[in-house]
Amino acid sequence: MKIDNIDFKAKETINTCFEDIPFVRITNVESWSGSESIQPNMGITLQSENKDFNVVVEIKNNGEPRYARQAVNEINLYSQNYKSDYGIFIAPYISPKAAEICKKAGVGHIDLAGNCYISFENIYIQIEGKPNPFKRKKYLRSLFSPKAERVLRVLLTNGQKDWKVEELALEANISLGQVSNVKKLLADQEWIVEKRIGFSLKEPELLLKEWSKNYSYQQNEVLSFYTLLGTSDFEFKLGEVCQRDNIRYALTGFSGSSRYAPAVRYQRATAYVENNFDKIIEPLEIKPVDSGANVLLLKPYDEGVFYGTQEQNGTKIVSAVQNYLDVCDMRGRGQEAAEKLLEEVVLKLW
Repeated sequence: MKIDNIDFKAKETINTCFEDIPFVRITNVESWSGSESIQPNMGITLQSENKDFNVVVEIKNNGEPRYARQAVNEINLYSQNYKSDYGIFIAPYISPKAAEICKKAGVGHIDLAGNCYISFENIYIQIEGKPNPFKRKKYLRSLFSPKAERVLRVLLTNGQKDWKVEELALEANISLGQVSNVKKLLADQEWIVEKRIGFSLKEPELLLKEWSKNYSYQQNEVLSFYTLLGTSDFEFKLGEVCQRDNIRYALTGFSGSSRYAPAVRYQRATAYVENNFDKIIEPLEIKPVDSGANVLLLKPYDEGVFYGTQEQNGTKIVSAVQNYLDVCDMRGRGQEAAEKLLEEVVLKLW
């Protein structure tokens, strides 16, 4: 949404936020679009108990943290040139972290659904829970698309390493343009820090947890089987068969987390297997089932799931980061296993 298109909607939303407050009245709303380089998008005059307040408004088409911080800095700059008592940041959707940035800076915020936080002098307005049609679905789809996730795996698996875009593109096996897009999205969230040469992760745990909320192992093709073998025996045999036939595989779910950081007992083996399922079903002596499965084989939705694969005692396991994502989404104490994995292995990567 362009600023020009937001302007009219912003005026409507401002009126909505104040209309039910009996002791506050809007006496003037003025859009400023002059040639001055340091100028807010809008000025509001409020009257409360026979006292006038001048409010400056900064409007952005993005409500992620980086834009909120820019708005806060600009509002502070305006206060040096305009007579203002308070500043408000307006965007179509404002993320929780962006809202927190505004609050800490003493700046109000309003989204175009009418959710807001305004607090100065004797005026306090907080409206929450209004459904927001502008919510950042497109943003999340971009950051957590399969190609973008390849970048996230590389960043999260390699600790605090500094990366150049070209180097990261080569490591993640995607284009320079795709890496640049992901870098911008991460910068919008303030999850990376720019260095003299390159950049590195700033908030790896926050990034991983946000990713886990938007991830499901079931985006892979999940095939259910039954084996007469015990779980550990089957996992060992799977490794033998796949390595013999040069088939890429890696344990995940509880099968992987139990090797990184044992936390719970499990009775169902889970592994990624890349293609060639026909070659392994017979030698593994497994049967497809609709219920009662004790083997889950996943056809990867993207080859990125194999990035950072580890080997323990001759058995291959997905990276601790990938394992965390997968086990987080599994029922039967998956969250417990994920937290143990995070605490004992993943956090130590950073």
